[in-house]
Amino acid sequence: MGLGLIASIIVGGLAGWIASRMMDAKTGIFMNIILGIIGAFVLNLILSLLGIYAANSWLPQLIVGTFGAILLIWVTRKLR
Repeated sequence: MGLGLIASIIVGGLAGWIASRMMDAKTGIFMNIILGIIGAFVLNLILSLLGIYAANSWLPQLIVGTFGAILLIWVTRKLR
């Protein structure tokens, strides 16, 4: 069973918060949620193109979301 909308927001927010701490990004709670959700989406897309699928439960999605948010923070910094 997949994550619900509320659970996705919570996991995305937590993933974004972890990523912002790891990358020393000065983002607020709203941006943490956005980074985590978009990061999870982007990295899941990249992984699916490689034939890798993260389980649809909170822990694998937290890991994918965190690394996806880290990737987004890194790309944003490089583009500035």
